[in-house]
Amino acid sequence: MTQRVALATVLDRLAIDALITGYAVAVDDGAWSDYAALFAPDGRVDYRGAGGVEGPAVEVARWLEETMRLFPVRQHLIVNRRIDLEDLGGYTGDRAEVRADYLNPMCLARQTASGPDAGEAGAARSGAATPDFVTGGRYTFTLHRAEAGWLIRTVTVHEKWRRAPGP
Repeated sequence: MTQRVALATVLDRLAIDALITGYAVAVDDGAWSDYAALFAPDGRVDYRGAGGVEGPAVEVARWLEETMRLFPVRQHLIVNRRIDLEDLGGYTGDRAEVRADYLNPMCLARQTASGPDAGEAGAARSGAATPDFVTGGRYTFTLHRAEAGWLIRTVTVHEKWRRAPGP
């Protein structure tokens, strides 16, 4: 592998890491148009492994927008990222797979005297800083390189465990 190929590989890995981080930030911030922009035009999402839906990324973004209103405070921690770049005889190709573990604590919306909490500030004021719902598992992303950079072709959630509110 030449230095030029090695540098290109490092740059690809950094760009892919930024894409996966962008995914987590978009979900946590409720930036649904940013979320949809991370996907290829034919991008698909499969959240059935965590009790969610499967479908085109744009449709799933709308579903998330409605569903995540229950959890105005959420934080995805995506760790242990394993990036496998397509190998074309020593050169990286235009496809990659990422397997990454996640931990996702979320706080339920609370009713206050002035109405439902509106995000982090409201949750902190009402004492909802402790997560009500925590889930962990693994994401599998398939990616492809487009002219504008790396995009998500598919993401699949494999939930391994959850702690939900209960008695």
